[in-house]
Amino acid sequence: MNLNGVKAIYVHEMDRARRTIFQSLVSPVISTSLYFVVFGSAIGSRITEIDGVSYGSFIVPGLIMLTMMTQSVTYASFGIFFPRFTGTIYEVLSAPISHIEIVIGYVGAAVTKSLIVGLVILSTAGLFVPIQIAHVEWMVLFLLLTSITFSLFGFLIGIWADTFERLQIIPLLVVTPLVFLGGSFYSVDMLPELWQKITYFNPVLYLVSGFRWSFYEISDVSVMISLAMIAIFLLICITLTWWIFKTGYKLKE
Repeated sequence: MNLNGVKAIYVHEMDRARRTIFQSLVSPVISTSLYFVVFGSAIGSRITEIDGVSYGSFIVPGLIMLTMMTQSVTYASFGIFFPRFTGTIYEVLSAPISHIEIVIGYVGAAVTKSLIVGLVILSTAGLFVPIQIAHVEWMVLFLLLTSITFSLFGFLIGIWADTFERLQIIPLLVVTPLVFLGGSFYSVDMLPELWQKITYFNPVLYLVSGFRWSFYEISDVSVMISLAMIAIFLLICITLTWWIFKTGYKLKE
């Protein structure tokens, strides 16, 4: 393992995050505050509790998942897209560092940044509503698995995208809508029966549900099913990443 090579990529990506500290941390905090103001005031006044949990507290896991998924994808996709765009990726590929080490460097930095943002959002939410974490170890597990999986997913997007416009298509038109429709701000039981069945095809539902269970021990699906779903998605991302480096897709063109 070329630890110096991994460290070089990791430190470079983290330095870029420090240079954009406002966008990386302040912006999610402001967005979270607005969510609590809007959802807490407008919807919270009509929906006081869900499964015995106040509405403001109920949406906290969904807000964290929303932010972490989108930020993980954004950090990782831009991290690999920018060197491809500028042509410096060939210096990385020609360096004495393996493909696995390249992925660890870029994805590891994205995971670190998204975890920091997730913890900041959790701290910010605690200023607005009371938060109870029933299973800290499960919460940490879901945070890690989600950030790693979606960082790998973002890494794939960054390799696939040829322009900055294509870089934003999947996060904006796929990831964000799936999170909003995946039970982030409501319980699936509140939906009509037809929409409940449709929602179960949304993979994000299982992530949000399992993560919320770690807080309040309430969920729309079994926590083991949630773990199985994210494990399957992680395996798919790992397989696609292996195939890209094996074939050189979009990297050697």
